Amino acid sequence: MDFNLCQDIIRNISHVIVGKKASIELLVVALLADGHVLLEDVPGMGKTLIAKCLAKSIGGTFKRVQFTPDLLPSDVTGFNVYSQKAGHFEFQPGPVMTHVLLADEINRTIPRTQSSLLESMEERQVTVDGRTYPLPTPFFVVATQNPIELEGTFPLPEAQLDRFLLKIKLGYPAREEEIQILNRFREKDPLKELGPVIEPEAFVELQQTSRQIRVSQPVAAYVTEIVRATRDHNALQYGASPRASIGLMRAAQAMAGLKERTFVLPDDVKQLADPVLSHRLILKEEERMRGAEAGQVILDIIDRTAVPVGDV
Repeated sequence: MDFNLCQDIIRNISHVIVGKKASIELLVVALLADGHVLLEDVPGMGKTLIAKCLAKSIGGTFKRVQFTPDLLPSDVTGFNVYSQKAGHFEFQPGPVMTHVLLADEINRTIPRTQSSLLESMEERQVTVDGRTYPLPTPFFVVATQNPIELEGTFPLPEAQLDRFLLKIKLGYPAREEEIQILNRFREKDPLKELGPVIEPEAFVELQQTSRQIRVSQPVAAYVTEIVRATRDHNALQYGASPRASIGLMRAAQAMAGLKERTFVLPDDVKQLADPVLSHRLILKEEERMRGAEAGQVILDIIDRTAVPVGDV
């Protein structure tokens, strides 16, 4: 398969999204690695728009769910309705039956509804009244959180945060980028003109091919050392799990594919350590009070971990 298609997807999204190339790359990496993304940023930064652009670029369907305290699991997964004409119950699919699902403000709904979505993310299926329905492939969840508005929220437990492959922040645009946004959206909506670069079935093949990208033993050991160092760091109460090791390796394979390489480099691991690990770490209380952040800890660990040299 031609991984150059991934660069075409990034360029296609960039026809609508101004700047943010690094964030777009991470989004494509997560999809290529068959993971899910947690987008944490203030309102109005283009989180919905970037998810819609990705769905259009892979020729997939898109659904958005606004998570609220009264949202029920069946509102996400779907439910059975009795059909008088047919004389039996018929399944009405929920918004989870899509290629790209935007779970907007996931921390605003009750834990039971959060769990129903996270189960779908992990199992790639939903079960309603004892019957199982497979989800479309690829299936990609972009969940958003507003980091500044905490009243009336239900923070995701650490075990559920661990289900997201990457955590991404878009950030404010630079001055010139913001002027370009105004110019781009002044007369028309560029999203309406966006077409697909690839079909969903072909992208699934790309996902499968990315798993075959070579990870040498020195690079695998490098991934392991970084993750294991989080479990012994003085600033951390809890470190990352073996699932994080697998996630970091898979994301590095996807990044290598994105750069059209057949092997993973230590630099791929370094680049992805923060977005893969930061949301999985729990700082000690005194470190949080001091204003420490997980990203700083990860940088410290990378600085201390020996980089493999030679044949990687």
